[in-house]
Amino acid sequence: MMIFAPLLAEAKVIVVGESGNLFSVLLDQEGKAHTLVSDIDSALELAVRGDGIIVTAPGYPEERAEVASVYKVAKSRGLRVFVEYPSVLPSGEASQEYTAVLERGVITSDVMGLKKMSIVGINGCTLVKSDAAKPLIVLGKIAGYDTAVFGVDDVETLPILFRSGNTLVATTSFSNCVIGRYGPADSWQAVMSYVIGWILKDKEFELSSLPVDPKPAYARDEDLPSDAGTKSAVAAADWLWNARLFVHPSWEKELLRKYQPVGGDPNRFFGEPITDKMLQGDGCRGIMEGHASSIDVNGVQEYRYFVRADVHGESAMLLASAGMLSGDEKYADTAEKLLDYLFYTSDFRDGARGDRSSPVYGLISWANTHLEAFFNDDNARCVLGAIGASAMMDNQRWNTYIVENILSNLRLSSDEGFIGSSLWQHEITDKGWQWFSEREDYVNPSPHFESWMWACYLWLYDKTGYEPLLEKAKKGISHMMKVYPEWHAQNGIQQERARMILPLAWLVRVEDTPEHCEWLDIVVSKFLENQDECGAIREELGAAGADKNNLLISSNAEYGKNEASLIAINGDPVSDMLYTCNFGFFALNEAYKATGKYGAQVKKLADFLVRIQVASEEHKDLDGAWFRAFDFGRWDYWASNADNGWGAWCTLCGWIETWIGVTEGLVSKDTSYWEVTADMDMKEALENSLWMMEK
Repeated sequence: MMIFAPLLAEAKVIVVGESGNLFSVLLDQEGKAHTLVSDIDSALELAVRGDGIIVTAPGYPEERAEVASVYKVAKSRGLRVFVEYPSVLPSGEASQEYTAVLERGVITSDVMGLKKMSIVGINGCTLVKSDAAKPLIVLGKIAGYDTAVFGVDDVETLPILFRSGNTLVATTSFSNCVIGRYGPADSWQAVMSYVIGWILKDKEFELSSLPVDPKPAYARDEDLPSDAGTKSAVAAADWLWNARLFVHPSWEKELLRKYQPVGGDPNRFFGEPITDKMLQGDGCRGIMEGHASSIDVNGVQEYRYFVRADVHGESAMLLASAGMLSGDEKYADTAEKLLDYLFYTSDFRDGARGDRSSPVYGLISWANTHLEAFFNDDNARCVLGAIGASAMMDNQRWNTYIVENILSNLRLSSDEGFIGSSLWQHEITDKGWQWFSEREDYVNPSPHFESWMWACYLWLYDKTGYEPLLEKAKKGISHMMKVYPEWHAQNGIQQERARMILPLAWLVRVEDTPEHCEWLDIVVSKFLENQDECGAIREELGAAGADKNNLLISSNAEYGKNEASLIAINGDPVSDMLYTCNFGFFALNEAYKATGKYGAQVKKLADFLVRIQVASEEHKDLDGAWFRAFDFGRWDYWASNADNGWGAWCTLCGWIETWIGVTEGLVSKDTSYWEVTADMDMKEALENSLWMMEK
């Protein structure tokens, strides 16, 4: 028998497990005496009537806790026993293991102080199958943000926690809840409080806290340092190195082919993390996207090996911003390498896209695995990033590529200024760019896909005076405002408002008319109706004015199959950093600096985003990032993880990290992108590229 702590005269709780296991840590934290032993036989030898035994599974998920002898002895001696991930069930059945994929836990009893049908996450869950009746928690593939809105009757469920006589059985590992980053934290604190309280025979027992990592950089009401925004912006750029996202030749071919095959679905292929044992690139071979949303049993997230053009322009701007703020040359050096990769050494502008006789000349491919695919919103963010990086580094040698891309999109836009959600190289080559340009009455009322290219038109018009840029932008924006709020909403109406603010703000910059100011105020005011006192922007489903209880996912069967919102019903206290807060933050600052309005709201949003930036000691690859989701009611990283590719805990060096990090830097310096890029000289590049517009 091996005992790790001195035996108390009258031990109330005996823990079976390794030193440092979570139950021992929590009991010590709450000042509850216990004895730690290494095996169940030692525990049973020590236990007397009335004692409690906690049996952990330190080998989870490969090894189950050995409990074969515990059930009968516990009953005969009147012991209370909690077992997790047991070798056999109370019925004597060994049973098989099952590993969850999309399933989540659902509370089916009110004994834990949580509402019935409350949802809890159990990352990397492997469980022992059981047919126990009246479980307290079940596992199932269910829809909902905080609650199983459609119940569990129409899905197969498996017990997670149940009572059997004087034994409480968890079919998976509860002691892994901190390492595995189970969520939400307050719910798991309640679950663990119940388990320990049950062992202690204390119905009023509550844990004072549960360890959390990663966590927000600051508490909701914590005072921020005066330089918090600047530090946040630099930390955002440092995260690119923390996450080891820069591609290195030593593993480039093997891992990119393995985890992101040509033509493969980027929402299905994820891969192992890049560890500190692997060489990290310097930007010359590009940068990967970030993390997938799934979290494994060790709290580790897979990587997205997708190499996309847009994130190169964006990440270059993030790095250039950090260099401008810090004075450290390493940021600009890496930013320059990323832009050279984007425009020169990669295939994004190669082939027909670099052939002056081709109708796709000037376009930038979506990704190195999808060279024939074009999304004009990705092109827009790519060149906006390149423009910003160029200005911040005072290095304008990519101007021609920037202008060519904007003109290549301009000549593909319809008479009304719309391009469409996506285009393919073969269809442009077959029809010619003139066919697209001459489309009459073609519209696509989707700010997500259309609006930021109009912002590019307006920016370039301001620098060159080329009238077709202004004409197309005004036509597109005018139509969009005429049909508002009947817009196509990708994952909710708030993200569409967030996207639309930027072209409206820059339209006011070039034509400050009452109508244009009114348009801007209409969208911004509605966007800000959902700003919480803490600064967060709450998500909203459907069109403006829709039933507040409308559901984006209408059944449990739809969960995890398509792109989806982070919320289930309007009112869920969740912010989205992938689609809404990121773009809205950047655009709102541009609107503020263009009009002098909205400044207080920009500051509140800036402070909120500083506070929720990820801080982690255990997961260095996440330190300095922003996850897609944040529950500002709980102050925790929690939401519906229904999106099949971009779930609640994903990271993205372009869309998320860049637009938040760069804007934090702009706000800290009381300036805007428009002002920072004001001296960019684009006239020569435009004049040399106008041949592209000749029919």
